[in-house]
Amino acid sequence: MNDLPRTQHIIASGAIAAVGITVAYISYTQEPAAAFVFPRLIATVFAMLAIWTFVKAVMGRTKVGQGLSGQDMRNLLPGLIVTLVYAFWGAKELGFYTATTITFFILLALYDPAPHTEAKTWIKRVLITAGFMAVMYGLFAMLLNVYTPREIFS
Repeated sequence: MNDLPRTQHIIASGAIAAVGITVAYISYTQEPAAAFVFPRLIATVFAMLAIWTFVKAVMGRTKVGQGLSGQDMRNLLPGLIVTLVYAFWGAKELGFYTATTITFFILLALYDPAPHTEAKTWIKRVLITAGFMAVMYGLFAMLLNVYTPREIFS
């Protein structure tokens, strides 16, 4: 059982490295090339850091702490499910901004410790979501001119 945190770290960092390499590959094979300059930059840096972390984990050179308990995993599961639905379906089918708004709001509602029975906390969540989306829109659409998935409500 003492090796569990290290094993968890190796598996997690290996999975993230695989995702990073896949995203980098996809970003380098898409056209038009000019539309993917920013994603290529981010994907390359992400993949390099993920590979570095994976190599450190395999070599045993990371401080992994206690690992995640079963309860921690159960706490993370709803957010993981929402994120996977967003990544593999929502962003493409609903459009980036609509899907991101819905996903962010759901995640905020799931993990915000404020009571779910008070209108004040729901208003706060809506305002935080609106602020987050304003920043996302300003960053991606206006500042970086990045193409985002577009469908019914893009």
